[in-house]
Amino acid sequence: MSKIVKDTKFDQYLDFPCNFSFKVLGLADERLVDLVMTVIRQHTEAGDYSPTVKPSAKGNYHSVAVNVTVTSKDHIELLYTELGKIELVRYVL
Repeated sequence: MSKIVKDTKFDQYLDFPCNFSFKVLGLADERLVDLVMTVIRQHTEAGDYSPTVKPSAKGNYHSVAVNVTVTSKDHIELLYTELGKIELVRYVL
C-alpha cells in the first residue's frame, strides 16, 4: 500500500502553533458531531473545542465547523486524513 504524499503549503503561510478551522460536511446523522469530535480529541491537545453545526437546505447533510490548535503542517494533514476516514463524512474543508 503506498502512502499518499501531500504537498500542501500550510507551513509557508502559517506560524505554528495556531488556530485552524476545519469544516466537515457529512450526512445528517446524530453521530456525526460525536465522531468528528472524537477524531479531533484523539489528535489534539486538550482544549475547549466547540463545534458549530449547520444543516443543509434540504436537511440531508450537516456542516460541522470546529477551530482547533494545530502545531505543524503534518498535524493539519493528519487531521484532514483522519476526519476524511469517518464513514458519514463526504468532504473535509
